[in-house]
Amino acid sequence: MGKEKTKNQKKLQAAAAHNAEEDYAKVPHSFVFHRGQIGKNVQQLIQDVRRTMEPFTASSLKVRKNNSLKDFVAVAGPLGVTHFLIFSKTETNVNFKFVRLPRGPTLHFRVAQYSLVKDVVSSLKRHRMHEQQFVFPPLLVLNNFGTQGMHVKLMATMFQNMFPSINVHKVNLNTIRRCILIDYNEDTQLLEFRHYSLKVVPVGMSKGMKKLLQEKFPNMSRWEDISELLVKGANLSESEAEQDGDHNITELPQLYAGRGNMKAQQSAVRLTEIGPRMTLQLVKIEEGLSDGKVLYHSFVKKTEEEIRAMLERKEKKLKQKSERRKKQEQDVQRKEELKMENKKRSLAGMKRKQPEDEDSEAEDPGASGEQDPADVSDDDDAEYYRQTVGAEPDKDLFLHGKKSGPRRRSGPPEKKFKKSKVNMKRGEASPSSSGHHKAKFSLHKGPKGQSPRDGHKGQKPFKKGQNFKSPEGRSPNKQSSRMGKKKQMGSKKVFGSKDPKRGKKGKFTGGPKTGGPKGKAFKHKKK
Repeated sequence: MGKEKTKNQKKLQAAAAHNAEEDYAKVPHSFVFHRGQIGKNVQQLIQDVRRTMEPFTASSLKVRKNNSLKDFVAVAGPLGVTHFLIFSKTETNVNFKFVRLPRGPTLHFRVAQYSLVKDVVSSLKRHRMHEQQFVFPPLLVLNNFGTQGMHVKLMATMFQNMFPSINVHKVNLNTIRRCILIDYNEDTQLLEFRHYSLKVVPVGMSKGMKKLLQEKFPNMSRWEDISELLVKGANLSESEAEQDGDHNITELPQLYAGRGNMKAQQSAVRLTEIGPRMTLQLVKIEEGLSDGKVLYHSFVKKTEEEIRAMLERKEKKLKQKSERRKKQEQDVQRKEELKMENKKRSLAGMKRKQPEDEDSEAEDPGASGEQDPADVSDDDDAEYYRQTVGAEPDKDLFLHGKKSGPRRRSGPPEKKFKKSKVNMKRGEASPSSSGHHKAKFSLHKGPKGQSPRDGHKGQKPFKKGQNFKSPEGRSPNKQSSRMGKKKQMGSKKVFGSKDPKRGKKGKFTGGPKTGGPKGKAFKHKKK
């Protein structure tokens, strides 16, 4: 097992990590994405530009159709993104928009020409591109950005702030592996964007000696003597035979990676293009994130009066927008106040109703309508029967007064049992039925000994609290006598008798049956 780190080592490591995070946060970051419909070539161009902006860019940024510019702005703040590189395509042109966050400005370019990485690499005999070159940010070189105008200075400042700054006295030369060149042509007003791979080789030795210093040793099977390799310019390709001059020879202040590159010795800096290429034309410069006033336009020239009128229109539009927003806030506040007022009013009403609800709960819930039949005494029932029927009731007519125990005032009704077959044949009530069921058969017994079926055939059951009258308005005594005569004239129904026509026993009806909606009594016809 290795030794554990000491306390000082842990402190130094934590401090180094903290400094690295702070340095990383200070470095500008970028998003490269597209808007709208684009083709395969423009999509590949976006991937190549992301490769150029590495390592401080989102290499695997996923863009959906429903994502708006506000979504990217909302995400850019927490991630520390400072620049947007937005590509779009129309029927005639490919457009490039360069945005500085969070308050702009926005530069609009038209991509006049572009070449992909694969096109540039295919045109070279020998290209140099490997993964270690993209670990560090590229070196930015601006050319011909002089004092032509304010828009040119603004472009130069925007491109400079897109990459991390370099301290010349503290920079490590081994971190510089790539170079981005942006050249401005004053005559055509076009920008040339180039991306190069940087290589440093020693100077002052022959080409053969340089080949010996390379990692890959040359094939010497075709030569008779090693002197043929060391002879200047012998058996070398055109690119290797190219002479270095004052334009690319410099003295190295540090030890640089590569064989033969020593400190305080002269070495040549060589560039190999790795792509992509772009030819850009500036169209206009806007304030803010593509929503401010136009600071510069390449094709449209306006007078001072037109600019003043445009600014007035824009100020008026902004004023109307602020007024609408203020009105919306006031409406929301007014609705909230109205909601709270209604809530307070409803709570006050509930408090006022609370004592009344308590009094109503204390009262008897069954006292609002008809009187409960269980609370009626036997004397009152007998007196009511005498006044209505005009005869003395039977002794067993009112049995609810003889029930023992407390009366049941609430709860589900008592269960009713069906009559047994023996009692159905005899025409008697079941002994398990309650007193109310017994009263059904003996409630309207006439004075002449007639049964309730004989006296009230075809009538509805009698209810307490209801006037005992016939549908014709006659008194019950006359009606019962008339119906009694009709009963004597008709045939008497026998329970359990067989029907000669059907050969089956007649069903027990439990009293007279009512036929239909007219309430006519059902008559058993004899053959």
